[in-house]
Amino acid sequence: MAQWTSAVGPAQLARQLQAQQPRPAGPGGRKPPAYRALADGIRLLVLEGRVPVAARLPAERELALALTVSRTTVAAAYEALRAEGFLESRRGAGSWTAVPAGNPLPARGLEPLPPEALGSMIDLGCAALPAPEPWLTRGVQGALEELPPYAHTHGDYPAGLPALRQMLADRYTARGIPTMPEQIMVTTGAMGAIDAICHLFAGRGERIAVESPSYANILQLMREAGARLVPVAMSEGLGSWDLGRWRQVLRDAAPRLAYVVADFHNPTGALADEDQRRQLVDAARSAGTVLVVDETMAELYLDDDVEMPRPVCAFDPAGSTVLTVGSASKAFWAGMRIGWVRAAPDVIRSLVAARAYADLGTPVLEQLGVNWLMRTGGWDEAVTLRRDQARENRDALVAAVRRELPEWEFSVPRGGLTLWVRTGGLSGSRLAEAGERVGVRVPSGPRFGVDGAFEGFVRLPFTVGGPVADEAAVRLAAAARLVESGAGGGTEPPRSFVA
Repeated sequence: MAQWTSAVGPAQLARQLQAQQPRPAGPGGRKPPAYRALADGIRLLVLEGRVPVAARLPAERELALALTVSRTTVAAAYEALRAEGFLESRRGAGSWTAVPAGNPLPARGLEPLPPEALGSMIDLGCAALPAPEPWLTRGVQGALEELPPYAHTHGDYPAGLPALRQMLADRYTARGIPTMPEQIMVTTGAMGAIDAICHLFAGRGERIAVESPSYANILQLMREAGARLVPVAMSEGLGSWDLGRWRQVLRDAAPRLAYVVADFHNPTGALADEDQRRQLVDAARSAGTVLVVDETMAELYLDDDVEMPRPVCAFDPAGSTVLTVGSASKAFWAGMRIGWVRAAPDVIRSLVAARAYADLGTPVLEQLGVNWLMRTGGWDEAVTLRRDQARENRDALVAAVRRELPEWEFSVPRGGLTLWVRTGGLSGSRLAEAGERVGVRVPSGPRFGVDGAFEGFVRLPFTVGGPVADEAAVRLAAAARLVESGAGGGTEPPRSFVA
């Protein structure tokens, strides 16, 4: 059951149901009974994460009035959902959504394939591109040239190398957010930054509000830290945040932290506009919630006419409400394990102090490499190369999936590295398993949700292009045929890693 019980009002549920596509007629053109159509609509809302698991549903009479149907229709729909495991009820306490015990629940993801396996398997598990050369080599060479003075020290810099902290602060200042180096802590990747934030702000049992869907690895990190995750459904399509839902959750659940990806969201590719950013910061400030903003995709706009909104921290420049997390892993290379946090100086001091009991600091050589790249302009040139590669891959993958799987639905994001795909009613978990059998690895939707949502989705990253993208789509279509034929298997996907 979900970590926090929300309530769905009758008018809200009615709007969501009425916004769904009509269910196709059955054999002979017969429409399903009204109760069956209602039950199917509610079940789909749960599986797509638009109604959270453990959300309290309206009373039968209230929903009947909102939908202008008979109470008998609603009662029959609720009974059908109970029989299927999508609804639990207790006399005097009402009814709330559930996921059947046998429904695949979120696994951690897919381990990156070892290099020797890449010839036979197309790996769509990790949203990460190969290193941009020659810039990786030049950055390492520049770092080696600047290493000798640091080699005469103990090598532990819990806040990060002073030169890199200053460089990162200057880059925020250049974006219109005046920043001091005292507001920066360098970490071991974005995961290291968010892990440190969770340990400082959210002890075991604390509530953390998260987008639904959200980044799989962060969800798992928070689960293992003992957090109680509160899912907040995204709006339809690529509309990004639903501010009404966010205000409700921040007010009613009072989460200690909230985690969001404002720039080319992983997995949906959504880009929050400036007004949404301002409103969410205001809502978090009013609720006393610390807003953790993941900027790892911020530099990966792929279309030339994209107008990037101001960073979320522009609406909290002191960093007391908004903690911003950045990283070299998506914009440059996943093997460059450098991340950072931008926050108020007192928050940074607390994070640095707590680090003595974690990893003590981030590797010096990699910090020097990132600093050299940013100082010499190599970083910006490498990121431009990365955008060009990701754009070509995106366009190739989109064309291939549309050709091989025309019934799959998605919106083409204007940046980032991921395509969020509705699989035409097929189980994403079964597709992932069948894909392993035909030579393509793909993470299923439930990995990016809370409590089993998004079973009808998969995430496809822009990591392959050209003929490989074509072949990946051909293999996905073969996996879809296996699932449709009932030969897709039935075991839960492996619990491992998704990038």
